[in-house]
Amino acid sequence: MLDARSPALKGPFLSAPDYFLSLIVSPAISATLGAVELFSNAKPSSKVRQPRFSASRVLDPGEVLSKAAAKLRFIKSLKCTQKYEKQAWSAGARMVAGVDEVGRGCLFGPVVAAAVILDPARRIRGLRDSKLLPPPVRETLAQKIREQALAFSFSVVDVEHIDSLNIYHATRLAMLQAVEQLSPAPDHLLVDAMVVDFPSAGEPLPQTKLFYGDALSISIAAASIIAKVERDRMMREIAPLYPQYDLASNKGYRSPKHLAALLEHGPTPLHRRTFAPVWNALHPQETLNFLINGENNDGENSDGESNDGENSDGESLAGERGQQIELAEDAVEEAASFDA
Repeated sequence: MLDARSPALKGPFLSAPDYFLSLIVSPAISATLGAVELFSNAKPSSKVRQPRFSASRVLDPGEVLSKAAAKLRFIKSLKCTQKYEKQAWSAGARMVAGVDEVGRGCLFGPVVAAAVILDPARRIRGLRDSKLLPPPVRETLAQKIREQALAFSFSVVDVEHIDSLNIYHATRLAMLQAVEQLSPAPDHLLVDAMVVDFPSAGEPLPQTKLFYGDALSISIAAASIIAKVERDRMMREIAPLYPQYDLASNKGYRSPKHLAALLEHGPTPLHRRTFAPVWNALHPQETLNFLINGENNDGENSDGESNDGENSDGESLAGERGQQIELAEDAVEEAASFDA
């Protein structure tokens, strides 16, 4: 099992300008939010409808909320149950693992993924999306998961790999490593919004890709709780080394104090230098003009791929001169990450 002191797998690294350029020209990775796909040998075997976010569904007439607040309200309305575990069991699976990550949208520190196989005979009450739980409740539930689950594991992928691979692929690596460490091995995966190449990309394990999975599946919720408790612990241990960044409070996410410290003091070795607010703290906006102006007038890059004003991680490249390039974080993670 990896922890904060464990090195991630070694791999090739790029120079800082190459990091940023690789993110901009990489193909955008998107997903359809209308259905859950059940994967078997990389082919969807069936589709199941799932809740679709719409602000109009959670707002009262005349009520005004930010998109993040509206989505948070929507997620709070979802029911976290055994529905998808039961579907997998009815299809013949016995070891159903939930998989989730924490820290994908952070400016600082690693991304952490966890995998959990819950015991159907030992119900753990109160499991839900870790971001919706107060810290003391998360800690209590994490301890129950460790004691009662059939198996659990977590994996840490460090900043060097995030900057080398990009955050999407670093997250997939963390999920893969977490699943690989499970014993007993799973025979079906429930994954929050991704597909895990286990045991291989060519022949992945049957799995259910669930959007808002940590709010819908108790196994994914359990994984999100383990991952968040472990990552928050790491941030508390690291915070005294860099007191000006308020890491004990913001856990490495973007916050006004964190951004102000970046501009005043610059990034630390543990900041993600391919993330726009960190990059901007090192380089004025003017230095990015060769990237922005290099796009074709029709919104395509030199490879003919549409940018739509964003790079492969959703970071906007447009905006007024001197304005911070915003990091596209998950709206709920950003709204609820500060120990609410």
